[in-house]
Amino acid sequence: MGLLASALVFITALQANARPDSFAELAEQISDSVVNITTSTVVAGSDGPGLNIPDGSPFEDFFREFQDRSPNDRARRSSALGSGFVISEDGYIVTNNHVIESADEIFIEFFSGEELEAKLVGTDPNTDIALLKVEADKPLDYVMFGDSDTARVGDWVVAMGNPLGQGFSVSAGIVSARNRALSGSYDDYIQTDAAINRGNSGGPLFNMDGEVIGVNTAILSPNGGSIGIGFSMASNVVTRVVDQLQEFGETRRGWLGVRIQDVTDDVAEAIGLENTAGALITDVPDGPAKDAGVLQGDVIVTFDGVEVADTRGLVRQVGNTEVGKVVRVVVFRDGKTETLKITLGRREEAEAIPAAQPGPAEDPMEPKDMLGMTLSPVTDALREELKLKKGAVGLVVVAVDEATEAFEKGLRMGDLITEAGQQKLERIGDLEARVEEARDAGRKSLLLLVRRSGEPRFVALSVAE
Repeated sequence: MGLLASALVFITALQANARPDSFAELAEQISDSVVNITTSTVVAGSDGPGLNIPDGSPFEDFFREFQDRSPNDRARRSSALGSGFVISEDGYIVTNNHVIESADEIFIEFFSGEELEAKLVGTDPNTDIALLKVEADKPLDYVMFGDSDTARVGDWVVAMGNPLGQGFSVSAGIVSARNRALSGSYDDYIQTDAAINRGNSGGPLFNMDGEVIGVNTAILSPNGGSIGIGFSMASNVVTRVVDQLQEFGETRRGWLGVRIQDVTDDVAEAIGLENTAGALITDVPDGPAKDAGVLQGDVIVTFDGVEVADTRGLVRQVGNTEVGKVVRVVVFRDGKTETLKITLGRREEAEAIPAAQPGPAEDPMEPKDMLGMTLSPVTDALREELKLKKGAVGLVVVAVDEATEAFEKGLRMGDLITEAGQQKLERIGDLEARVEEARDAGRKSLLLLVRRSGEPRFVALSVAE
């Protein structure tokens, strides 16, 4: 028992030593590299008296209308505050895009009180990152990026910046969660309870080695203040963006040229896939994937030697891959895998590429009830009513029984079903044949490709008799 007690005391002592008594040394180490950012923007104004009307006031619209009619409008300047940090001795500075967006002038205030004007090098709205540059007469103190993938939930972190315009401020907390996704395709946020408020945007999140593992970007709050839920874009995302902005002044992300959705249990069963990993291809517009032979309905299971867990993981991996690189992509098709070689394009150049249009429709037939829906081939009247493309082909959902699986899985009146069992539909008989084929093969469900407002998605419906 004495030995056990001694071991417990020793472990407790180690844990106590891991908990810092003070963050003062770390704050002194990093403070000279953290900056306040002030932007100036020309906005429309008025010569009349300044009216400070609270948001949501019943008089807000009245006074705005009054000011909009004022004949003496003139330009005035509006200022905003944020934070940032120096990443090189020659004056490169990282911040959030939303801190400097639309700014006419950007000023950097250092911890010493010195102020310099900055020039914008480049921005990436997708990750909310911006890169600035100042010209100083001496080498600047700077901080290094750390490896955000090594950060563990429970690790101590320190945030520094300019909260609420009050000047340099330090707060400490822990990593509360990892790999948070908020809204973007490339999101990889570290969640922390270190106090982050307005004005901290663009500031660094440090580990205990003084390395930047995140850029403070957003907070979750009902009142605009910190409630202990803050988000920092992970440094392993930021460094790739910063490197490209520094080299090219813009981002250059890889582009595969497909639309995708996650594989669900019923979709996997419908196509004979053993598990739900991978990314199901819902559309293949003109681009690298189409040129390499990728087909609608394929499931991407590995990309460039890495297994694909879901659509989010694939999007990030493709975006992080070099433009022009030839990658091996393994797809699941017709019950077996196939390896394709695809030369990646550049996403930024391809965003406006239109999706491939289906072929012409055949003569219309009478509507019919199937799978909990009333279906009709595309007619001129339906094409006009639903504003379908001229060559749209498929079966239009005329009605859906709300007590059926079809309604439960989101099918609605006006949807266009263009494929069943990964084969195109033109008439009711095509769908009937696909249903019989699925039943004969012993499958419990049939995979449908559904388009709504032009956007495709797969839905698996039961075909049990």
